[in-house]
Amino acid sequence: MRAKGPWDSSQGEQVLLEVMTALSSSLDLSEVFSNSYEILSRVLAADFGGLCVSRPGEPHQYDWPMVQDMPQAFFDRYPEISDECFVSSAVIQQPNTVLRDSEMLPRQAMWNTAMYSHCLELNMRVERVMSVALDMGLGWHSGFTLYRDKRKAFTSREQAFLQRLTPILARTVRNCLMLGDMARQGDLLEQLFRHTGLESIVLSPPHAELMRTPRSTALLHHWFPDAPCGRFGLPQVLLDALEGLGRSGQRMLSGQDVLTFWRPGRSLKVTFLRLPGPPGRTPWALLFQEVSHGAQAPAHWRKRLTPREMDVVERVLNGWDNQTIAEDMGSSLNTLKTHLKRVFVKLAVPSRSKLILLAQERSVHSP
Repeated sequence: MRAKGPWDSSQGEQVLLEVMTALSSSLDLSEVFSNSYEILSRVLAADFGGLCVSRPGEPHQYDWPMVQDMPQAFFDRYPEISDECFVSSAVIQQPNTVLRDSEMLPRQAMWNTAMYSHCLELNMRVERVMSVALDMGLGWHSGFTLYRDKRKAFTSREQAFLQRLTPILARTVRNCLMLGDMARQGDLLEQLFRHTGLESIVLSPPHAELMRTPRSTALLHHWFPDAPCGRFGLPQVLLDALEGLGRSGQRMLSGQDVLTFWRPGRSLKVTFLRLPGPPGRTPWALLFQEVSHGAQAPAHWRKRLTPREMDVVERVLNGWDNQTIAEDMGSSLNTLKTHLKRVFVKLAVPSRSKLILLAQERSVHSP
């Protein structure tokens, strides 16, 4: 029976979201790709990994902002063998397309390359490779490569998983490289991103995403799981609102408008804020604020329930259904139901409706 991996199982979307969140966890290129590599190396069983980025004005010279488990000596000598690097020479011909080593050159030919010999000298066996050249369309390009020191080949499913991430990888590199330009606009963005309780996405319509805070991707995924999406991975309802505000021009001097979305016990407020910028390239910030309106769990319940059970109770009190709770907590539906049964027994309630009612009563009578 064929073993399942996260790219073809029910956990696939969760793993994808985990990587996407890591890719938006920072605006420092080295940090964000190091965080992402921790997940990708586990999911794709990679032993080494590297990200290279071309220098502005020097398309054949590279910096290496992210390296994992590869000896420094590899990079010290890389300029000498770069012209014979079978990886870069292959992927550069097909930008934004993930290739495996078997699609780059035959195995025997790989064993005869200068790069393979160089790696053997460093006691760093490179038996399998999967790589993609990222073209950001701004005069920059970069390469993201995963290596295995064993002869088990990367599978077509692993290749497809990385291919799904490729547009996001390219966007992340571009966003991080643009940080220097954005920093010159002052500290307004810094203040936005440090504002407690707010998640943010900064756009320069129609084509550029400039920044986003770590949790904004997960927040959108949770609130708009089935909504049609357009540019920047945003739900169409937000894109339509942004387009309408853009057409309003200078008539909206405050630069703000607000949309509010409701769920039982919870709401999401989306504020559109026009930022200072050059004519014709006005950036916008989308500010997300999630607010809970549900009953509060009585303090003494924490003495009876485990932390995991309290997590379940708090989501029930906010009106979430079982499927949403299970997905949010990263557990199976059966596991969630088991937690609920234990909660009902410990609190002596027969159902979730009685649980909510009991919490409301305790809230009303609490001092």
